[in-house]
Amino acid sequence: MTTAAPPRVGTLLREWRDRRRISQLELALRADSSARHISFIETGRSRPSQEMVLRLADHLDVPVRERNALLIAAGYAPHYPERSVDDPSMSALRDSLERLLTGYEPYPALVVDGTYEVLAANRGIAALLEGVAEHLLRPPLNAMRLTLHPEGLAPRIRNLREWRGHLLDQMDRQLALMRSSPLRALYDEVAAYPLPESGGRETAAAGDTPPFALPMMIEHGGRVLSFISTIATFNTPMDVTVSELAIETFLPADPETAAALGRFSRP
Repeated sequence: MTTAAPPRVGTLLREWRDRRRISQLELALRADSSARHISFIETGRSRPSQEMVLRLADHLDVPVRERNALLIAAGYAPHYPERSVDDPSMSALRDSLERLLTGYEPYPALVVDGTYEVLAANRGIAALLEGVAEHLLRPPLNAMRLTLHPEGLAPRIRNLREWRGHLLDQMDRQLALMRSSPLRALYDEVAAYPLPESGGRETAAAGDTPPFALPMMIEHGGRVLSFISTIATFNTPMDVTVSELAIETFLPADPETAAALGRFSRP
């Protein structure tokens, strides 16, 4: 049996440079270096300093988790910590997220990690989960499974084919930027879910006015609610976990949905 050698830092940097479609000369100019030095690093003739690895990763817009991988490949210790959201040092983060989610009510909002595990959600999200199979609601909840599973929200999403395509494209873009076995496994799982017979009866532009963004149209309480989702991430994160957090909020896409949410929130 043979064991594959770990990737060299030069190989990884070249892969990231190719992904960003940046020449050695352009990267060298951005990083205040020389094309010759970049070439030597990529071919293994020169070992970059820790500072140089981080500088190149910054100019290549490498995700935080992958920056640690570059450092390890170069023989250095990881620079960015990876703490659980439940860690005591994350109390300020947890409190801020809780206030944000509560303040967004009655509109749905949730926080997910890099594999779409739901870390927090408000009552607007909880209201939409009526009728979801119990096994999908057992921790850890996963937003992709909840949405696309035939026993989840999928049968009630009127434009399921479009919304499913949007979510799969979103995951595919993430996989192009990071090597994540759990995310790949999740993608393969949810992509294989069959489309429920009751799903996908309408397209997003079924109304008189075309939407300005793709909405999620979902049946709830005898009505069809229409939402536009937005995703926020942290700027300049200094922790692997924080860098992969995403806050997804759902705005009413029409006055009828806004009015319905207002009625649902009243005691």
